[in-house]
Amino acid sequence: MDSSIQENNYMVNDLAAKSHQEHYPGEIIRADELGNHRFLFNCQNGVRLLLHVLSDKILRFRYLTDGPLSPDFSYAVPADATARMAPALVEFREKPDHYRLTTARLICIIQKENLKARVLDRSGTILSDDEKGFHWEYDYDTGNDIVKMSKQVPAGVHYYGLGDKPDNMNLRGKRFTNWGSDTYGYVKGSDPLYKNIPFYHVLHQKIAHGIFFDNTFKASFDFAAERADVTSFWAQGGELNYYFIYGPTLMEVTQEYTLLTCPPELPPLWTLGYHQCKWSYFPEANVKEITSGLRDRKIPCDALYLDIDYMEGYRCFTWSKAHFPEPKRMVQELAEDGFKTIVIIDPGIKIDPEYSVYKEGVANDYFCRRADGPLMKGSVWPGLCNFPDFTAPRVREWWAGLFKELIQDIGVKGVWNDMNEPAVFEKGTFPPDVRFEYDGHWASHQKAHNIYGMQMARATNDGVKKFSYPNRPFTITRSTYSGGQRYSSGWTGDNIASWEHLWLANIQCQRLSISGFSFIGSDIGGFVDTPTGELYARWIALGAFHPFFRTHSSGDHGDQEPWSFGDTVTDLARHFIELRYRLLPYMYTAFWQYATKGTPMLRPLTFLDQNDTETYLRMAEFGLGDHLLVCPITQPGADGRWMYLPRGDWFYYWTDTPQAGGSEVWAAADLTRIPLFIKAGAVVTMQPVMQYVGETPVTELTLHVYYKNGTAESVLYDDGGEGYAYLEGHKTVRRFTVTGSATDLVLTQTIEGDYAPSYATYRVVLHGVAGAIAVTADGQPAPVTEATLETGLTLPSLVVPVGFGEVRVNVVAAGEGKGEVVPVV
Repeated sequence: MDSSIQENNYMVNDLAAKSHQEHYPGEIIRADELGNHRFLFNCQNGVRLLLHVLSDKILRFRYLTDGPLSPDFSYAVPADATARMAPALVEFREKPDHYRLTTARLICIIQKENLKARVLDRSGTILSDDEKGFHWEYDYDTGNDIVKMSKQVPAGVHYYGLGDKPDNMNLRGKRFTNWGSDTYGYVKGSDPLYKNIPFYHVLHQKIAHGIFFDNTFKASFDFAAERADVTSFWAQGGELNYYFIYGPTLMEVTQEYTLLTCPPELPPLWTLGYHQCKWSYFPEANVKEITSGLRDRKIPCDALYLDIDYMEGYRCFTWSKAHFPEPKRMVQELAEDGFKTIVIIDPGIKIDPEYSVYKEGVANDYFCRRADGPLMKGSVWPGLCNFPDFTAPRVREWWAGLFKELIQDIGVKGVWNDMNEPAVFEKGTFPPDVRFEYDGHWASHQKAHNIYGMQMARATNDGVKKFSYPNRPFTITRSTYSGGQRYSSGWTGDNIASWEHLWLANIQCQRLSISGFSFIGSDIGGFVDTPTGELYARWIALGAFHPFFRTHSSGDHGDQEPWSFGDTVTDLARHFIELRYRLLPYMYTAFWQYATKGTPMLRPLTFLDQNDTETYLRMAEFGLGDHLLVCPITQPGADGRWMYLPRGDWFYYWTDTPQAGGSEVWAAADLTRIPLFIKAGAVVTMQPVMQYVGETPVTELTLHVYYKNGTAESVLYDDGGEGYAYLEGHKTVRRFTVTGSATDLVLTQTIEGDYAPSYATYRVVLHGVAGAIAVTADGQPAPVTEATLETGLTLPSLVVPVGFGEVRVNVVAAGEGKGEVVPVV
């Protein structure tokens, strides 16, 4: 062999070997203050750290290995989100062996020797401490740096979050990857799944912070799995770019992250009702059979979904002439009966020269291309397809315009994006050399894969919003990235009709909620296989407390409508769906809190009391909004379950029995119940049951007032549930305060805003107040009557004007057991 060839082979092999070496920052030689609370640390080997103090609680770390500072672009964090932030205090000082940066809440130390970072709170407690810190290796195959960060794991630390991972709530000891994948029939521990949310919580010494690794390449997270004393995260390219988000509560960490990546607009109220879906309802006669089945059985429902079979040969934006010859008429008839029609739209556009959408895409160069120029081709439901590049603004604008006929002309009310990981039959996803415009920052599929579904949902939402106006849009997506909550609701994908998946649905929806994505639910009953009647009943009981509430199933596994399991299960399904409709004012208020404050709608037990270490490893129980505690039954044949009540006082919803928290309790729950507790001092607002939102005007709301020896606050938000007048101030926030003692209970209301609701009165129902009572409303005697509730309980109640200021309840003769803590029955 020629010696020069041998030498060249050696050189290539040597380069490949060097590509697997880990590299580290050198010593800091200079630190520059760039303005706007940004600090650039320069190392002797060219590595730099740009540290940006976004607020007193948020620090952003950007590490660069070589070359100029790349343009700062993020699909997750809009520029105006950070522009709204400002720290109250920033002090920057150089010390002999480190630099010290101080805010009103944090201290950050950067070591001069190796660029390692340590973050402390102002009391000196170490929150985060780099182990190896930032390091990287060169990937010879792609030309990217594999960027890595490792941190120390202190004793007793716990990890939560990371989106839709189907595993235990506490992530310690686990490893996960973010690479959106079509995972049909996944199981506990399957990874990766559909969504890519690189954000997690750290809880140590009862103090919480979060890490948001804003990198769209395939990313991995090790929570002390490989080494018990090290946690790390890394990505196959891009920058090591992460945000440190201080709590100190878990709730505040989620709020800060959600506000950073921006919460969604308020949805139309009807989207919080019950939805019925199947793969697939067709032809029109079958659709009408399903809608009649719901109305005839008095099962409330607001939305009916059409899966891929409504199209002509699975071509998006078309209708099957055989199955739906007059879609506009059908959609209008469904609307007259209270049903909003939702249709599925996938990203694959069939290669068909006679198909207008395909022709427009080719003519205007809207489809993704391979590195050498050919259009990307892949097989999905229509057969061989091209795929729009949703990272190009002009393509998103075109895609949005395609919804005019569906939404504005035909009257469809929402769009469901599926297969947008993106999924390709047999291949999994696109080849790595597919190129994307990436909003002017050209990228390969390796960088764009994890945000493809999010950008499809963005373009879809733009179109639905444009053509729904003056009403609000509704979209749902299977795949997304951090910040995708701005554009869409979601569901947990192709689950299985099993008790394990009922358990997983509970965990996944909680985890997504604390990861900034609250508008979430699961396919009730399971998408794959057929549930038993008992499993379906337990699942719909849980789904009634998830923000997105939909039954969905694969048609080749049998029927899965609420009446498919016999009369007993039909009655149970109606029972829990009706409870959901009663709770719509409460649910909508929880969504308003999420949209304005970033608070998760579903809250794991640890979020309810992180100072109670008993909550750290529990995962079945969760809070919905401020005052409800839910715990599903996830085993067959059970007539109740043991569960943990957070500290404080609670009432069991079904019996009104008071119960002290801070311990395990037995909650009796046959199939007519789900373990449900109400926090003492709560005011829980309910409305009358309707078959769909807006069926009739609400003339009276019920305020369920729960006794508390002390003071508690509740809120009710209302804006009519549709349109954008609330952005002009046409909304009302009603704040209730309950103050109780051994002899009285006082309910006060303050009102902000000018929205005039349809209801003129409240029915106030008193819980936990026994014995003879005297009641005044705004100083005037108020007659007390008995109200029989849907639970069968009979309790004292009174009717007051919606604008009341104070209701005062005085106990004339105390009843036995008032205020006492007794076991749940």
